[in-house]
Amino acid sequence: MGRFLHKHPFPPFNLEAAQKLIVGTLPPPRFTTGNLKPGDVNFSYGSIDGQLWPILERIFDLGLSYENTQQAIKERQAFLISRNIGVCDIVNAAYRDKIDASDIGLLEVSLRPMFEILSNFPQIDTLLFTGGNSKNGPEYFFRKLCREYDVSLKVVSPKVPRIHQLNWASREITTVSLTAPSGAANRAVGSMKDYKAFKTENPAFNTIDYRVMQYAPYF
Repeated sequence: MGRFLHKHPFPPFNLEAAQKLIVGTLPPPRFTTGNLKPGDVNFSYGSIDGQLWPILERIFDLGLSYENTQQAIKERQAFLISRNIGVCDIVNAAYRDKIDASDIGLLEVSLRPMFEILSNFPQIDTLLFTGGNSKNGPEYFFRKLCREYDVSLKVVSPKVPRIHQLNWASREITTVSLTAPSGAANRAVGSMKDYKAFKTENPAFNTIDYRVMQYAPYF
């Protein structure tokens, strides 16, 4: 079997009105092939295994449906529009030798033109990365584009979620590198000092609770 071409199945959403952009990499390959699982929503971050929408649901009390229907898609789109949030994952396409959802397995990656997008939509002032600077994460790829465009990222806060600022198209843009909303990132969350402190104080505290606390100020 040859390499799998993992093309992003969704165009960017709500760029025209967005002040903040959620920036990830790619949804799982099944969203490209169309073999969705029960409970998947055919929209950005719609994997039933993903945690972004459950986190946002907790923060905003959204009452979302988790099913492969137009209604479930519209609920998510309406929320994003109501908050002036867009979605623009940074990877346009990549190859995979092994068909899984890991970022590390991405090969021959082509990126979306993020700096052109930032030029074309001057109201965007914040990029919310759903992952950090580990290899093939959204911040990692954005840094690659920064080098190509000779843009420097200034550290605002080195603590998770790391915050940087850059100047582009006559304005200051903030980037926030959130802990990835995936099950795979749970091990990293479990080893974090502040997570362990919360867990010691309250044994029922879990990795979703931690992300809800982390994400809330930025959404």
